[in-house]
Parts: sequence; C-alpha cells; structure tokens
Amino acid sequence: MKIIAVGMNYAAHNKELDFSPPTNPVLFMKADSSLLKQGMPFFIPDFAETIDYEAEVVVKINRLGKNIEERFAHRYYDEVTVGIDFTARDLQHKLRHERHPWEISKAFDNSAAVGNFIPKAEIAEINRMNFRLDINGATVQKDNTRNMLFPIDRIIAYASRFFTLKIGDLIYTGTPSGVGPIHINDRLEAYIEEKKLLDLKIK
Repeated sequence: MKIIAVGMNYAAHNKELDFSPPTNPVLFMKADSSLLKQGMPFFIPDFAETIDYEAEVVVKINRLGKNIEERFAHRYYDEVTVGIDFTARDLQHKLRHERHPWEISKAFDNSAAVGNFIPKAEIAEINRMNFRLDINGATVQKDNTRNMLFPIDRIIAYASRFFTLKIGDLIYTGTPSGVGPIHINDRLEAYIEEKKLLDLKIK
C-alpha cells in the first residue's frame, strides 16, 4: 500500500501560502507507516514546533492500473473519505529554504490520518461534494470538490503515468484554505456532506 498526496490543488489555499498555481497535479508520497487509522489519537512529535492540519478528500484505489485514461479513471475507486495530512510546517519551511527534499516534514509516522470510507455511490456527485473539518466544534476548513484545480479523475490518470496504482493505495487529493496548527487536547472531526467520517484527539 502506498499513499499518494496532491499539493496545491485549491486556489484559495495556494493564495494563503503564496504559491503560484501549478500546471499539473503536484504529487508527493507518504510512507505506509504514515497511516493513522480512524479512532487512533495523533501524538504531536518532538521534532517540530508547528504541526498543521490539512483536511482532504481521500480515495481508495480498487484495481490495478497503469497509464489510465482520464475518461476511465472513475472505475479505479469506489470509496471515499476525509483524511488529515499532518505537516511539520516549520521543518518544511526550513527544508524548502535549504532546497532539500521535505519528506520528513510530510511523510513522518502517523502523518496521514484517514477516516471511515463510504461507498462512492452514496455521493450524489463526486465532483460537487461538500466536506469540512471541525476542531473543538468550530469549522476551520470547508469546501467543495468542484473547486479542485485538478479533479479526482485527472489526478488518478496523471499519477498512473508515473506509479502503478494497486488495490488499497490511497490518494489524498489536496487541502482547501484554512490550514493551521494543532494543539494538545484538540478534537478533530471531519465530514463529507453531513456524515462524520473522522474523529480523533490530539495528544
């Protein structure tokens, strides 16, 4: 199982971080040990001063695929959820400034929280789907998949040019605006429409 993640996929998020819009999906990888399953707490690591939350729609690949045409990409997943891409933001800034790879700021252990998956068939329109993240009962991120710069099928097709997609692989499709730091005792709850799919405590 591998985790493929997409950066810079919402214009408002790019603006808040002062990024230029990409011309293709921006892909990076997380380790299999990055996965934090639903119901498990997230422990703030000691190697960073600031850990940011980034809520994202996540899809699970359900069949083997390589060089998938975009028009067929919808056949390669049938479940969706919301996940959190935890980012060691101060470490990421430092590594970028030094022009070094920044995997340790994104792919560290338990940095990819994932909620309970639901069938794609339960969603009226996958490309017009509301999702949100609440922290301690207050909404901090809220958006709709129609605002993705690169929709899910485009991401799958593009990623499959470089990586053979296998059953069980996860794709984190990018975060909207509103990212920010987490703190001990925070409670994160993530929703697709009004279905709560992720609920975790920060420790």
